[in-house]
Amino acid sequence: MKILFIASEVTPFSKTGGLGDVAGALPTALAGLGHDVKIVTPRYQDVRNTGQLLPTGQSLVLRFPFGETGGPILSARLSERLEVLFLENEAFYGGRKGLYGDAGSEFADNPRRFAYLCVGALQAAQRLRFFPDIIHLHDWQTGLVPVALRRGFQGTPLARAKCVFTIHNLAYQGQFPKRTMEDLGLPWDLFTPEGVEFYDHVNFLKAGLVYSESLTTVSPTYAREIQTPEQGYGLDGLLRRRSHALTGIINGIDAHEWNPRTDSYLPARYGPEDMTGKAVCKRALLERFGLPTEGNAPVFGIVSRLAWQKGVDLLLETLPAALQGDLKFVAVGNGDPTLEEGLRALQARHPKQVGVHIGFDPELSHWVEAGSDFFLMPSRYEPCGLNQMYSLRYGTVPIVRATGGLVDTVEGGLDGNGILFESFHRSALLAAIRRALSLYADPARLGDFQVRGMGKDFSWTASARKYEALFQSLVEE
Repeated sequence: MKILFIASEVTPFSKTGGLGDVAGALPTALAGLGHDVKIVTPRYQDVRNTGQLLPTGQSLVLRFPFGETGGPILSARLSERLEVLFLENEAFYGGRKGLYGDAGSEFADNPRRFAYLCVGALQAAQRLRFFPDIIHLHDWQTGLVPVALRRGFQGTPLARAKCVFTIHNLAYQGQFPKRTMEDLGLPWDLFTPEGVEFYDHVNFLKAGLVYSESLTTVSPTYAREIQTPEQGYGLDGLLRRRSHALTGIINGIDAHEWNPRTDSYLPARYGPEDMTGKAVCKRALLERFGLPTEGNAPVFGIVSRLAWQKGVDLLLETLPAALQGDLKFVAVGNGDPTLEEGLRALQARHPKQVGVHIGFDPELSHWVEAGSDFFLMPSRYEPCGLNQMYSLRYGTVPIVRATGGLVDTVEGGLDGNGILFESFHRSALLAAIRRALSLYADPARLGDFQVRGMGKDFSWTASARKYEALFQSLVEE
C-alpha cells in the first residue's frame, strides 16, 4: 500500500508529546513491513538545522480568503520506503519557539497555520505524484484534510484515498470562532451540527471525526471511554454514532531505545535472567538525587508532564502519609507551576526521602525507569501512556489507575505484572502504595512480577500489523 501520514509533529524532528513519537515510529514500522510511506509535517524553526533536509524542487502557493501564502517543500529520506516531507512557510512556522503556542497561550493564527498544513499536504502529494491508498491523520491539527479532500480534490487521483483519523487526546479539539469559516474559505453548508459546527464554533477535530472513513484511538479502553459523557468532551454522541468505525489500537514503544540490556544511558545493564544491574542503577539513582543509599527502602518514581490529567495533585495529597513509612520517592518532570512548587515543598519537608528534578532530562528519565522499584501513574485519564510500558520492560512494577491504555497494558492481581487502583482518591492510591510495600517485602513474588512484565511485547511491529490490517480492509471495500 501507499500510505500518506499527515501530522503536526514527528520525532525526531519535532515533538511535544506522544503524538510526535507515534508519527515517527508507526510510519517506520509500516515501511519495515514493505509499504511505501510518506509523512508530511511543518518545518518549524527547530527543524532548520538538522542537516538532513534537501530540496524537492517543488513549492506551494495556496490561496485563502485571508491571502496568498506558500513556501518550498523539503525532504528527508529516512529509508528506501520512508520519506518525510516538510512544508516550509516562514510566516506560519518560522521565528517561533513553540509548535502550537508560547508563554502559556496558543498562537492566534493556529487555524491558518494548520489549514495550510492540511491543504498543503494534499497539494504536496499531488505535486510529487504520490497518490496514496490511505491518508492517516493525527489529532485536530489535521482535521480539515478529509474536508479538503472531498471538496477540493474530486476528479484527481487523490480522491480515491481513504482517510483514517487517529485521536491521541480528545480533550484537545482545535475550536475556533465562527469567523474562521470565512477566513479559511470553508463552505457554510459545513457549519451544521452534522458538520464542523460545535456550540457555534468551528471544531477541527470534529471535522476529522465526521468526514474520515475510519477512526482510531490509542487504546481499546480509551475508545470505550470517549463514548461516555465523562470523557467525551461533548463529542461522545458523535463517537457513539460512529462506533462502528472506531477502533482502539495500543501504541508501541521504541524497543531499541528502551531496552535495559543495551541502554547506553544506564550505569549498568541487565535483563530478566540477571537483575544485578538493576540494583546498581538503583544506588546510582539515589546518589544522583542526593538521597541516602544505606538500608533497603523501595524507591517509587515518576517521569511525567506535571499536569491535571496526570494526577500529580493526587500524588501530592497522598505522599505525605505514604512517606511516614520506609520508602523513597523521586520525580522528573515540568509543567504546571503549582505542581512544580508542590513537589519542591514535598522535597523540602522530606529531604532524606524525596528527590525532585524540575525539567526534561532524557538520561535521568532512563535512570528513574531502571533504578526505581515502582513507577507511579495515577492519571485521571490516559489515552494510552508509554511510561507504564517502559517500566514493565525495565522490571519496574507500575502502579496505575485503571483507565485508558493503563488498564490495557498493566495486569493486576496476584499473577499480574503491576498494581491497579480504581477510584481517583487518595485512599485508593495509598492502598495501592501499601500493596506495593507488601510486594516488595516478598522478593520472590516481586521477582515474578518483574519477569512477567519484562516478557511483554510492546514493540511497534505488533501495533503496526493491526493498522496494516485496518488499512487493508478499507482498501478492499
